[in-house]
Amino acid sequence: MSHPTSNILGNQTSSPWGRLGGEKRLGEDRLADVPHRLSSVFHFCPRCGSTHFVPNDFKSMRCEDCGFVYYLNASAATAALIFNSRDELLVIHRRDEPKKGMPDLPGGFVDFGESIEQGVAREVKEETGLIVTEAQFLFSFPNDYMYSGFNVPTVDSFFLCRVANEDEVCASDDAADYQWVSPDKINPADFAFESSRRALTKFLGNLPKYLKK
Repeated sequence: MSHPTSNILGNQTSSPWGRLGGEKRLGEDRLADVPHRLSSVFHFCPRCGSTHFVPNDFKSMRCEDCGFVYYLNASAATAALIFNSRDELLVIHRRDEPKKGMPDLPGGFVDFGESIEQGVAREVKEETGLIVTEAQFLFSFPNDYMYSGFNVPTVDSFFLCRVANEDEVCASDDAADYQWVSPDKINPADFAFESSRRALTKFLGNLPKYLKK
């Protein structure tokens, strides 16, 4: 499978928090709770095993014995917006928890050694059998993903993807089933994760721009 191309849309201004247009970070009012969240999972230093593994700042913990510092950074994840020749969006339903049975977009975590473009292409193939030929970056949103009892912070990158074989779609891996849905039938509020709800609201609110031929 050839790797997809990526086209960056829009002008992004840098800031210490990665905000665009004054948007608030997801969970910004909960940042002070992060050390408590970490300490509820990490009881020992991963490096030396000491029990003196304590909150260091709002997103890290530090070992008082060996000096090791662990930072809770966002994990990279992807989601694909795929339209067929009838301009219908591909929607899957989640096979497993979290959010089992809820509508979602194909996608998932980026693996070690992958680019984000390679990650979205792999996830699409795993969940739908479709071959991505082009992945056009749209925007990204932060998200929280509960896994194994731990709330994993992510940054979800959304791509408008072209595929080579839309008639060969089949649900597999994390997708229980799929359907092609007309944009006017999509309610972002129904989707599993806040990042997808925000992404679909933004995308559908400016559909002609994104789907221009």
